[in-house]
Amino acid sequence: MLSEKNILKEISDWEHKLESYQSSDLERVYDNWKALTMNQISPSIKQGLFSNLDNFLFHTHAYLQGSSMQMEARNRILTIARVFDPDIDAITDLNKLSIDQLTYLAQQQISKGRMHSFMQGGMTGTGGILLTGIDFPLLVIMNLRVVQLIGLSFGHEMNHPFEMMLSLKVFHAATLPKRFQNHAWEDLMKEIETTMYMYEGDDKLTDPTWIDQPMKQIGKNILILIARKKLLQGIPLISIGIGAFSNYQLTSQVTNYALRFYQKRLLLRKGIDNEKAKGL
Repeated sequence: MLSEKNILKEISDWEHKLESYQSSDLERVYDNWKALTMNQISPSIKQGLFSNLDNFLFHTHAYLQGSSMQMEARNRILTIARVFDPDIDAITDLNKLSIDQLTYLAQQQISKGRMHSFMQGGMTGTGGILLTGIDFPLLVIMNLRVVQLIGLSFGHEMNHPFEMMLSLKVFHAATLPKRFQNHAWEDLMKEIETTMYMYEGDDKLTDPTWIDQPMKQIGKNILILIARKKLLQGIPLISIGIGAFSNYQLTSQVTNYALRFYQKRLLLRKGIDNEKAKGL
């Protein structure tokens, strides 16, 4: 009980930081410029753009669920979980474990996800045209995968329609600029007020607020292409550092957000909220 109270306090502190985040003057100017720019684009073009982005995320999710890499990770989660309870046979059996144990399982996936993102960013930082070109799709795949693995670690089958859509929305919210993350968090809390097999909510994911992420990655790649000409002992260390740090930072943001979500979901399912936690 004490660990549940401690984790809930950590989540509450984190939620407070989301809620109290204040946009800078530069961010407000940028948002105004972006709104003006988006208003000048034909509605049909905008609809097609966001529809294609959504389709990319849906297809990526489906690809990951059927990949051998994901099945191996799933089996590793179950293998580690059996250290805590030998009777665990399926992902849904993970509900038998405590929140500390489930968080430990998730942290194993988070550590690997951050390491892979760091390495992939470093490779992109070498400045190769091919690696730069596939950087954003790879980054989406790696971060969506680790969100799925965090969900699996908390006992949720990602191939269920409701869980699939929910994990995509967690990924979307986690990759938003910080000034939009609190509103997305509130929407996610409404999503988990009910448990469904078929998803009945809004199935649209991307919108103008999410455009920041692709633009940020384009800016990063431009910096990499500029910095790769500056060599230290024949190695473009500056561009490698830019790529590795940027990707690691994004994955840290995504994994922290996803972990808090699945922790909070578990506590709410147990009927533990801020008021009840005071009596634990």
